[in-house]
Amino acid sequence: MIELEPVLISALNQYLFCPRRCALMHLEGIWADNQHTILGSLLHEHADEPGYEAVDGVTLLRALPLVSERYGLTGKADIVEVHDDTYIPVEYKKGKRRKFDNDDVQLCAQAFCLEEMFACEVAVGYVFHAASKRRREVIFDWRLREETKRVIDAVRALLRDGLTPPAELKPRCDGCSLRGVCMPEVTGNEKRQCDVYAQSLLV
Repeated sequence: MIELEPVLISALNQYLFCPRRCALMHLEGIWADNQHTILGSLLHEHADEPGYEAVDGVTLLRALPLVSERYGLTGKADIVEVHDDTYIPVEYKKGKRRKFDNDDVQLCAQAFCLEEMFACEVAVGYVFHAASKRRREVIFDWRLREETKRVIDAVRALLRDGLTPPAELKPRCDGCSLRGVCMPEVTGNEKRQCDVYAQSLLV
């Protein structure tokens, strides 16, 4: 088996949210906090304490290290519920469900790791949304599995090529902790001006 350059599971989430954000974090090592990231860190404080506990016959594994040689993944799960021989990953998120599936892909990548580590099938997981204090079921069907594989390949290509994508101003930029570094209003406009100029040369 060809040894793959490891990809952080969390990078898949960042990539789907914004490829440029993923590159700034994982290529250029840039990070900045805002109220959203701070609240997210506070939410994870308990889940990030390694250990386990048994509740009503269910074993809860906290901050479980994850790895997959097949897909070249590494990371950790917030919580893994163990029901007999069934493993269920649970990911904690501070806000409500967003319209894109970055959380689902992150959870599915955790399932890939659990399946390889414990030689089992992981059919379902959950995302706990702190804003609503409810958890949402995520079924790891073929569509989500194929999408997750596609994103793994895309992130690996991004890291291999070492090129940070240009900025693009979108509504989701409003909550991004790296907006002050990315400056989509400036760099995004520069890209559009270059594209317009390039098109004019073809006329």
